[in-house]
Amino acid sequence: MSSQKTADPTGRQPPAARNPALFLLGSLLCAAALAWTYWAFVRTSTGQFADESAWREAGFAAPDTQEPFLQFLDSLPALSVLIAAAVILFVTLRRQRWSAAVIALGTIAGANLTTQVLKNLLLDRPDRGVPTLDFNSLPSGHTTLAASAAAAIFLVVTPRWRPLAAAAGGAYSVAAGAATFLNLWHRPADVIAAFLVVGAWTLIGGLFIMRFGNAWNVWSGFGEHWAASKLWLTLCWAAGVAGLALGVILYLYVQLIGPAPVPGTAQIPLFFWSGLSMIVGVGFTLSAAAGCLFSHQARRREP
Repeated sequence: MSSQKTADPTGRQPPAARNPALFLLGSLLCAAALAWTYWAFVRTSTGQFADESAWREAGFAAPDTQEPFLQFLDSLPALSVLIAAAVILFVTLRRQRWSAAVIALGTIAGANLTTQVLKNLLLDRPDRGVPTLDFNSLPSGHTTLAASAAAAIFLVVTPRWRPLAAAAGGAYSVAAGAATFLNLWHRPADVIAAFLVVGAWTLIGGLFIMRFGNAWNVWSGFGEHWAASKLWLTLCWAAGVAGLALGVILYLYVQLIGPAPVPGTAQIPLFFWSGLSMIVGVGFTLSAAAGCLFSHQARRREP
């Protein structure tokens, strides 16, 4: 019997991103989730009420956090661009990965352009009888910028660094998104929508990164390096699943007992905690899923 390690009759390893349909399907799922988020929390009265309540409750639930988060938000655009540019420049000059740099920058540009077009040109916020601002703010531009910068770093590093990059990038994105919420710049749905925009573009960019960078998208698997530990993705999954579960439970509980008649007047800010939990849940779940997919689709190094 042949001792070949793959089904390829030539004995060659399959290329990186050997299942491109997974990247395309993941991108479509992000787009579908984005469409659902917009419909559920902007186009319906129930969703508008919940999102507006969470936003108003943030001002009462965490009033002392606004000043430090405001300082963080003021520096966020420059900080995100600086970090991403430094890593991309280092990798490009040291490793000569010019195509990877172009694709990563294209991913940032695509995500941020998509957010601006959606927010300012395509999506509107209809009047559903909920006292709220009459203009659309979904998706969040600040969150898109922060998350896309983290995604660009995730794309250009080698597979053994991607588990760590997924966890660190997820934490940075969640912190940025939570800051826009806690500082009353955006509602939870705006932040979640930004995560989904970046997720869709990251998967598209990742498919090109792996195919054009087949030579360096190779590793020996989890554990070959401290940054390649499964622990990083396990932490992402734990935070993501816990956040999603808590967010959904709190949301359903408020709907079960009946929300306050006016947004932001509830004695216990359950919509706020639900929204914050959903931001954490979606951000880390997307990071964990991306880390697992890219790890699975990287080429395995010959022993």
